[in-house]
Amino acid sequence: MYQNTSSSRVFLAAVPDADTARRIHRLAAALKRAHGFDAKIIEPERLHVSLFFLGELPEPAARIAREVAAEVRALPFQVLFDHSVSFRGKPGSRPFVLTGDDGLNRLKSFRRTLGVAMASKGLRFLAKKDFTPHITLMYAEHDVDEHPIEPIGWTVNEFVLIHSMHAMCILGGGRCIYKKATAMLMLEKRWTKWRRS
Repeated sequence: MYQNTSSSRVFLAAVPDADTARRIHRLAAALKRAHGFDAKIIEPERLHVSLFFLGELPEPAARIAREVAAEVRALPFQVLFDHSVSFRGKPGSRPFVLTGDDGLNRLKSFRRTLGVAMASKGLRFLAKKDFTPHITLMYAEHDVDEHPIEPIGWTVNEFVLIHSMHAMCILGGGRCIYKKATAMLMLEKRWTKWRRS
């Protein structure tokens, strides 16, 4: 039984590089076994940290959001995730995520900067103050307490606009199609010259 839908999600996100995404995916597999989950692990190419959910904005507002994002500049920075935990969610579909503490302060600061820029252009409703940086690994059937993990992270030097289209629902399940827009380089690259002494 098929039910066509037209729902979609558009959001700004930081994404790990390919090597880090594969490491996170392997960690997710190990944690899945450790916690006895049956859930499907999110594919490496879909792992991300959501910064702002744009939803289905009218085109003028969406254009402003893209323009504001393109104007923000900062130096590259590190993000570090050091524990796993379950978030609240629908029964039988609890987000199981990686998150962290001090290792995510620079990301929080960057998001505040981006939020201020959006608010200055009339998009204050997008700049919600509540923000818990996380990477969703899977939607598990039960929740678990917080556990420390070996820290894992990467250097953020860009973020992207992602269009996630919920294309089809099959007997209450679903298939998501992710479309990454052309990567928008937002962060000024800092080059360091190494010289032999």
